[in-house]
Amino acid sequence: MVRIKKYRSYRGEIGNIAPNLIQRDFTATRPNQKWTTDITEFSLLGTKLYLSPILDMYNSKIISYSISERPVLSQVMDMLDKTFKKLSDSIAEFDLIISNIVSEFILSRI
Repeated sequence: MVRIKKYRSYRGEIGNIAPNLIQRDFTATRPNQKWTTDITEFSLLGTKLYLSPILDMYNSKIISYSISERPVLSQVMDMLDKTFKKLSDSIAEFDLIISNIVSEFILSRI
């Protein structure tokens, strides 16, 4: 008898899991209070591309984004650096970035 293996998208070592500060409350009472980010794969003219946007949970506005041919840490870090440089003068207070991007991206930056 041959058994089909269960699909697992990630086979590496699991790193530290950050505390769930948001507790699934995605509402915000002011701009720049909560941002979310993720990496989304899509195909354009037969080429795989990866979109990494930052979304403000207050008004669903896309603050910044980057597009790459591979989902790599540098794509996310470049997007974040670009965002903070662009908005550094206009953001007086910033609370939280919510992300479910693979933990090794975050841990390798620390």
